[in-house]
Amino acid sequence: MQRSATATIVEAGPEHRDFLAWVCLTAFRSHLERGFWDLMLGGDERKTLQYLAALVTTEQRHWSHYSTFLVAEAGGRPVSALCGYFERELGGQSLALAGAEANRLTERTDEEAADGFARAASIMTVVPEHAEGAWIVENVATLPEYRGRGLCERLMHEVLDRGRALGTTLSDISVFIGNDRAQRVYERCGFKVADEKRDAGFEAVYGTPGTRTLRREL
Repeated sequence: MQRSATATIVEAGPEHRDFLAWVCLTAFRSHLERGFWDLMLGGDERKTLQYLAALVTTEQRHWSHYSTFLVAEAGGRPVSALCGYFERELGGQSLALAGAEANRLTERTDEEAADGFARAASIMTVVPEHAEGAWIVENVATLPEYRGRGLCERLMHEVLDRGRALGTTLSDISVFIGNDRAQRVYERCGFKVADEKRDAGFEAVYGTPGTRTLRREL
């Protein structure tokens, strides 16, 4: 656990579910008006957050499960978070299983799920290709009033230490092209652009050309 005068960094628990739901929604909106979860879940923010709160606390572990997150707390509340995971352990298949579980918990029908994926599916054309065995950092978000205080950098230090302790030597993080503020933060943390994916169909739906993958050695 890392402490400072302004924040305490802790491992997330089920009690953080509502905040982590907001983190997932915000991280995937990036610098855009709407993101993957808005499209996938139909655009009603209250229902979207309810679904994501169910998703981060499913029995099935996955890369957006609360157990993968570190949280910065200040003033008695969570204010910033990110997660780290290995794709081979908690990648796409585990998220699909957790999504089905969250659908049941929130009474989301198979038809609603299929329609949502059809709306959001163009994101699959720009999904990053991560280095084998890379420690992937994802779902980075901070409450607006706490941005610019270095919380992301402190969380990043902690999550990269977690990856090192698990024996990896590389870490990946991705951004939507155009999210220059986030990219600058990641570059300050030692990441450099390693790959880029663009797709016109994705841009037509999401409003950004694609994704960049940044990488650093650990």
